Amino acid sequence: MTDARFEEGQERPLRLIARDGEDLKVISALVQDSILGGGDLRHDRRKRRFSLLINRFRWEDRDAARTAGRAFERVRSVLDFGDVTRVAHQGLERRDRDTVLSLLALAFTPATPDDPASPGRVVLTFAGDGAIALDVDCLDVTLADVTRPYIAPSRRAPEHGAD
Repeated sequence: MTDARFEEGQERPLRLIARDGEDLKVISALVQDSILGGGDLRHDRRKRRFSLLINRFRWEDRDAARTAGRAFERVRSVLDFGDVTRVAHQGLERRDRDTVLSLLALAFTPATPDDPASPGRVVLTFAGDGAIALDVDCLDVTLADVTRPYIAPSRRAPEHGAD
């Protein structure tokens, strides 16, 4: 019998939870440059949930792919927000299911700056000046990969001018 190696855990799907602004920064970095269609947004008022089905670039695998000379990957993931009391949007047409959105960042602002567990607002920023604001009773965010990784159609990593 041999001991498990750290490398054996690398191909498991991500499942992360954010309960505060620092946790959300980690999830924000992992969902940066995710692509989704306008029809991949769901708001369930009764359950107080807002969910996105995203095609997430696998930032956690970028360096290994580059070093190995293999294609970059994406994976389908669900980004889910709980305890949502209100949803507002700007620069996005809700009825346009064919629109393609590129998620740039997530940010949380607590209503009470001294209490990061207080109610607050999560802002999802999209390319092209689009945004969705979620008023939440508390920060309850889950990121879960739901498929196996696949080769990114562009075969390239997103570029941001700084590495």
